[in-house]
Amino acid sequence: MHLALLGADVIRFDPIGGSIDYTRWPLAPGGASLYWTSLNKGKRSIQVDLRSEEGRDIVRGLIAAPGDAGGMFLTNFPARGWLSYESMREQRDDVIMVAITGNPDGSTAVDYTVNAAVGYPTATGPRGMDEPVNHVLPAWDVICGQQAALGLLAADRHRRATGDGQLVTLALSDVAMSTVANMGHVAEAEILGEQRDRLGNDLYGAFGRDFVTNDGHRFIVVAISSKQWTGMLEATGITEQVAALEVELNVDFADEGERFNHRDRLFPLVEAFAERTPMARVAELFDAHGCCWGQYSDFLGMVNNDARCSTENPMFQRVDQPGVGSVLSAGSPLRFSADDHVVVPPAPVLGADTDQILEELLGLSTGEIAGLHDRKVIAGPEA
Repeated sequence: MHLALLGADVIRFDPIGGSIDYTRWPLAPGGASLYWTSLNKGKRSIQVDLRSEEGRDIVRGLIAAPGDAGGMFLTNFPARGWLSYESMREQRDDVIMVAITGNPDGSTAVDYTVNAAVGYPTATGPRGMDEPVNHVLPAWDVICGQQAALGLLAADRHRRATGDGQLVTLALSDVAMSTVANMGHVAEAEILGEQRDRLGNDLYGAFGRDFVTNDGHRFIVVAISSKQWTGMLEATGITEQVAALEVELNVDFADEGERFNHRDRLFPLVEAFAERTPMARVAELFDAHGCCWGQYSDFLGMVNNDARCSTENPMFQRVDQPGVGSVLSAGSPLRFSADDHVVVPPAPVLGADTDQILEELLGLSTGEIAGLHDRKVIAGPEA
């Protein structure tokens, strides 16, 4: 999807009737998957009987299509048999294949099973809780998709320089564990021998937490840099109280670690400010003093009230999505100075491009395509 939104011609092939995610919740009133349509923006769709040899030959032919932009294949199907790299190279020697697996040994995993293994569920949630807390955001899936796009572009750059294709493998568990290592958690466990405690909504290693205003709204304020810290003190009017606390504790809160160590003394000062201040005034003060803060919202509140999630933001456009209707849809978050005209495309109807793709890329005639339909090797869009 990321590559399609950047202008690549991405062809998604599905078994006739769609893959397992085609009807995944949430569903529009008419039954279309909002999950599927949101993740497949800008792609072209072809339905093929992947169990038949004719259907498999069609897919191999599409993957081996000539030209600099062809010969690229990304899959999370098992990369063996007719979908193996060796099989693809028989069709095109310089093919680039990105194969996503669950684990490095090829065994199955999904975001939620991988997340269970990497430690975050034991460090997420309120203090004193014993049970793991799963994250509702499938973060490893999201990062894996971006890594796959990056790997494909890197392999394409290599092919343009050398003429050689290659197989790129990417395991979901490697995505998760590399991220955990890059965030310092592996070193923390190995070098310090410590298990990260649950902190509730406290920010680890610095000042940050959620607070409730006197009119019932909740916000988070974070102070990592010295500017953020002094701005928060001025906005909340607690500069003198914090200075007195520094003297009492013999610490310097210019050190963000000390702010974390003594957060149980600092938080009540901000709590008192929040309890006597309405949300509108909090926003006014925080903005005036350059604070780093945000107000909590649910999905409905974000869509209804946040200008960043609206057509005021050029990343968003209203799209007429087949099966769904008019829907607010996001394009790429990347903005390029060379191209300021962004068009957010809809997701395809399943099989909408079957005939066009076979004619354009494989050079099949109308009669040949009709024959494939008759033999149920391919399918067009559903009625």
